[in-house]
Order: sequence, then C-alpha cells, then structure tokens
Amino acid sequence: MGARLRAARLASGLSMAELSTKTRVHPRFLTAIEQGDQSVLPSRIFTTGYVRIYAQVLGLDELEAVEQFKRENPEAATQLQAPTGAAFQEMRRRSPAILAVVGMVAVAFLSWNIYQRLSRIEPPHPSDLVATPKEWREITDVPGPEELTLNAPQAAPPDQSIPPMYLTRGIEAELLGDDPEALATATPPSPPVQAAFNPRGALYGAPATSSIVVLQANRPVTLVIRQGDGRILFARQLAAGDSWRAPQNVQAVVDVSEPAAFDIYMNGEHAGTLTTNQTQLGSLNNRAAGLARASEARAAAAAEAEAR
Repeated sequence: MGARLRAARLASGLSMAELSTKTRVHPRFLTAIEQGDQSVLPSRIFTTGYVRIYAQVLGLDELEAVEQFKRENPEAATQLQAPTGAAFQEMRRRSPAILAVVGMVAVAFLSWNIYQRLSRIEPPHPSDLVATPKEWREITDVPGPEELTLNAPQAAPPDQSIPPMYLTRGIEAELLGDDPEALATATPPSPPVQAAFNPRGALYGAPATSSIVVLQANRPVTLVIRQGDGRILFARQLAAGDSWRAPQNVQAVVDVSEPAAFDIYMNGEHAGTLTTNQTQLGSLNNRAAGLARASEARAAAAAEAEAR
C-alpha cells in the first residue's frame, strides 16, 4: 500500500512537503506510511486516518486504501489476562462459613431481645380502686333527695368578669347612615364615565395637547372641514377607526356624508354622534369646554365637602 501511495504522489508531481501541507500530517509519518515502517507510526486509529487523507488528496479510493492497509498490517490480538483483585475461588469456598457466622449472630441478637421483652412483662394485678373501702359499706344514714337544698349561685371571681363593650361615638350613625349632618353634607354622585377615546387608525388634525374634540369614523365615510372664507381646511375619505382632532378657536363647518358614522369624543370621553350633515365646529368646542368646566366644579365641590 505504501508503494502504491508513493507512486500516486510521484505521478501527481507533489513533493513530500507539499503533500504534508495539504494533508496537515507530519512528513515523517507520511514517509513511514510509504515505507511501511510501523515503528514510527502512532496508534492504529491515527494511522488509519493518515492513510485516508493521503488517498483523498491524491484522488484515490479512501475506503479501498484503508482496507488494503488493514489487510497488510493486521492488528495483533490482545491476550486475555487473568482477573486481578480478590481471589474469587477462595471467597466462594469460604462463603458458607461466613454466612453461617452471620446467621448465628443474627439469631443470638434476636433471641436476646425476645428474652429482655419477656422478662419485663409483669403479671396482671387488680387495681387499688376496684375494692370498695370498708367504711363506705357501713354508712347507712345517707340523706334522701327531699332533705337536700341548694344555696344561691356564687358571684363570678374578679378575674372572670367581662368589662362592658366600648363603642366609638358616632360609629352607629356612620355604619347605618342615620347621621343627619352626614346626609346634609352628602354630595350627589358623579355622572358615570363614558367610553374613553381609543385610537384605532390614523390620526389627523391638531395635536392632542391643543384639541378637546375628536371625530372618529366608525365606518368608511367622507369628512370635509370648510373655513368661513370658503377654503378647505381638511378633506379625506376616512376608514373605520380613523380620527380627526378639531383645533380650537377656528371658525369652520364640519361637512360629512353620513352623520351617524362619526362618534364625538369631548375631553377624551364619548359624547354621542353627529346629528346633521353640517355642524359648526365652534359649537362642538364650546360644548366640550362647558363639560370640562362642569367636571372641574363637581370635583371642587366634592373636595370641599370631604374637607368639611
């Protein structure tokens, strides 16, 4: 096999150094493979790998090269050695005696425990309370039921007395709601909070910090905002969820193709829908400002009542 590999290397024009660079195997091992010198080669698994890569670089059949190398260099069989360590035959011969000794020790230990338990068992004897004292049997002048009387019940000891329950003043009226002063100062409940504005599409118009009125389309619809001089401030076909923030202090008319398709949000809360095709933008802003002032007044009144 070594001669075959060397002939293939020479036919390819590769030097030993070039072959070593391609295979990444030391030239000393490649030379030993060509010469069949097993004393220089490492272990068999590494040598087999060297032969495989040698044949692969030269374009030969790798498996055939490895098989030929194994046939020409058979692995020496390893002789089986006798087991080392304990003498199994000796232990097998002595095991009955060891088991017998262990059994005797176990029987002796069990017998000793049984003897100790039996020696501590006392015989049964009658109780001292079974027999009736002699003087009890001789008493004959026992009073009948009609001669027995009971005294008045004794008072409880001082340490067993229960103090009266302490009640905080005004707690009943607070819990039951019967305090007239509390009823007089009670504030009416705040109106329920409407649905909050939830942007679900594109947002157009003024910034959020300078707008208190938002028109949101609940279905595809057209929105046109016309100023007083006739100029178009905003015009667009809105999709469902698109919104337009109305600027403040602007005189304009809201012109829509379908009023019910627009939800009005004032100060972030739902305030119904548009009722007409054309609505003054100033009226919507004034209505939102009035709602904001009413909400602030209710909050101030509630804070003042709570402080009182």
